[in-house]
Amino acid sequence: MSFHTLQTEAAAWAAAGRLAVVVEVAATRGSVPREAGARMVVAYDAVLGTIGGGHLELQAIADARALLQRGERHFERQVALGPSLGQCCGGAVELQHRLLADTPPSFWAPPGPRFHLQLYGAGHVGRAIVRLLADVPCQVQWIDERESEFPAGKEPAHIQRVCVEPGESAAAEVAAAPASACFLVLTHSHALDLTITQAVLARGDFGFFGLIGSQTKRARFEARLRERGVSPEVLARMVCPIGLPGIHGKEPELIALAVVAQLLQVASVRVTKI
Repeated sequence: MSFHTLQTEAAAWAAAGRLAVVVEVAATRGSVPREAGARMVVAYDAVLGTIGGGHLELQAIADARALLQRGERHFERQVALGPSLGQCCGGAVELQHRLLADTPPSFWAPPGPRFHLQLYGAGHVGRAIVRLLADVPCQVQWIDERESEFPAGKEPAHIQRVCVEPGESAAAEVAAAPASACFLVLTHSHALDLTITQAVLARGDFGFFGLIGSQTKRARFEARLRERGVSPEVLARMVCPIGLPGIHGKEPELIALAVVAQLLQVASVRVTKI
């Protein structure tokens, strides 16, 4: 369950006056199932979300229901996963238990974004990528010249649609991205792809840049970009074709899975280096 889904469902419970406890991972040390900030909501007869499963979660659910039975409002427990619960993670967690009525979901801090992405193109692959990113903590600007290509309905708040004027407007959005942002270019036009690609490579401070296409498209783009003064070192950072190697298939959904996995891998490597 994503943060936004958990928050929405917990808010519905709170609005209905349902008696429940919010269990939050307040702090961690070593290898643990979930990161600090992970939450679940426990009522007598139901549970929303997860703090990682296993014996730790079963104990937390039991503690939450015991708190409700005692009529108390707060409880905390520090757990060494190996010695206390026999789990092989080996780390330790601090769990905070508070009544849902005392912990308004509207004030919950969302998890930090794993990456900031500018996604150019609202075609089949772009739409498939956005569907996957709906439950991923990230920030997305979804950019296209064609308003009609965006699907009906509304994306989560972390995904922003940006409809630009035809021509140079899409490439101009590149300058608005923060340093170390990720870029994916998969528009309906090779000419537009080339314009945006040149703008991204000119920045030089991108965290990841992926261009949809084959090795043939890459070779053609490299030749044109070299003519425009882009250095071989910068061109080498362009990822084309996109997606984790070894995931075969040209269906939009398969491409999207491979690309989102690649973005998460890049983000994880960046965090590890920090």
